[in-house]
Amino acid sequence: VQLQASGGGLVQAGGSLRLSCAASGRTGSNYIMGWFRPAPGKEREFVAAVSWSGTSTSYADSVKGRFTISRDNTKNTVYLQMNSLKPDDTAVYYCAARSGLWVRTNANDYDYWGQGTLVTVSS
Repeated sequence: VQLQASGGGLVQAGGSLRLSCAASGRTGSNYIMGWFRPAPGKEREFVAAVSWSGTSTSYADSVKGRFTISRDNTKNTVYLQMNSLKPDDTAVYYCAARSGLWVRTNANDYDYWGQGTLVTVSS
């Protein structure tokens, strides 16, 4: 599975961005998808994840109520809608995928990674 992330950019605090991650290759099987970003002391910190069906989601406490993850399996694409952005959200955001049905929050559980897209939030 190959993952291509896009949608990053520069935004002022309080603004919004929508990230996209398109999957290609062996996408016929069920797979879950997640978003991660680097954090102090962690190579990749969990941000959000969505199950294969899209009915189950999980969020880091730091983004709950501000970020929404969703997916469109007809387009093999997962989205991360980011609202009320803060300077602390500045990071390279990576999408990830693994076979399975249920969400995972540990980066080590994911097998496939995209190249990352940079989000910069100015104060």
